[in-house]
Amino acid sequence: MDISNLLIKPRLPQYFPSISGTRSNIRDLYSLPCSSISHLRCSWKAELFPVPFGQASRSHLLKPCHVKSEDSEGTLTGESIIMNKQSLERELQNAIEEENYARAAKIRDSLRNLQEDSKASVLAANAQFYNSFRNGDLVTMQALWSKGENVCVVHPGVSGISGYDLVMGSWEFVWADYEFPLQIEVKDVQVNVRGDLGYVTCIEMVKTKGKSWGRQFATNVFEKINGQWFMCIHHASYVDL
Repeated sequence: MDISNLLIKPRLPQYFPSISGTRSNIRDLYSLPCSSISHLRCSWKAELFPVPFGQASRSHLLKPCHVKSEDSEGTLTGESIIMNKQSLERELQNAIEEENYARAAKIRDSLRNLQEDSKASVLAANAQFYNSFRNGDLVTMQALWSKGENVCVVHPGVSGISGYDLVMGSWEFVWADYEFPLQIEVKDVQVNVRGDLGYVTCIEMVKTKGKSWGRQFATNVFEKINGQWFMCIHHASYVDL
């Protein structure tokens, strides 16, 4: 069955939190010109029923997002970078407690080099994104994203949702029926960085309880703000298993 002809029978939470600390009505998502939120959950897990062709989609789309990249590919994994950083931080703490300041200085240099390695930092941010996805950690997800109206998420099978508050609301909406942790595998990871923009492409394999594996091609775009990488675009689209 063509998923473009499906809508969900939604069970909506009434509110989602906004960055301003106020509560926004989740139904505000329906009024977005760039959003097909009315069938958002059909991209992951939902009660589906067919509707006449043309009623399930919206004609309003976001402008294309373009990021320039350098001609190189990443070979490290985000998980290994995070583990390396955590290991160095533990070693630094031990060196300080032992008052071995020469060793502590060398470890600080290693940490600084790791943080200044743009590709490593982007891969680490990408790994943190999937860790928060895997665990349904909305607080971490909120911290990972750039705070602005230009951020955008495209969940599989639907149009784009833009604006920080609505992007976060969409994650809470999609996750409402999940049992965590999810099974998520990330394969074929490639990273490209130029200046303060970087992006990761990968295959994400997602499995919810009692369901088969879903396979998406994902593009995750990050921007560097005050020395830290934040996600500004997540775009996932279905691919055949």
